[in-house]
Amino acid sequence: MKLFNDTFNTLEKSLNYASEKNRAIANNISNVDTPGYKAKDVVFKDHLNRAEASLSAKKTSHKHIDFQNRDSFSYNTTTNNSTTYNHNGNNVDIDKEMSSLAQNQIYYQALADRMSGKFRSMESVIKGGN
Repeated sequence: MKLFNDTFNTLEKSLNYASEKNRAIANNISNVDTPGYKAKDVVFKDHLNRAEASLSAKKTSHKHIDFQNRDSFSYNTTTNNSTTYNHNGNNVDIDKEMSSLAQNQIYYQALADRMSGKFRSMESVIKGGN
């Protein structure tokens, strides 16, 4: 028996992504003055995975994207080796990192609020609406 629907799984994976992204941003900020350090970022393997959970579609051609394949939700940590902002070979842009951190914190909080709301709804059903 499946206790949770796909929404819980998608929210969990999204929270994991936001946590990993926060970790990468924190590492970048803490290494802003480290000589030779290259900034890291966490990106989705396929940007459609975020929206895929809320889509339902009928495939009318073999060329269409399969919307039922939700196991491909993944992200990768990448390193930007192509730039250098500082004289010491470091490429961390502190303004960009602080902006990304704020954006990621808002994203994480929205996901956590949504997850909390889902659990409150389940609690209400279990208690019989009281």
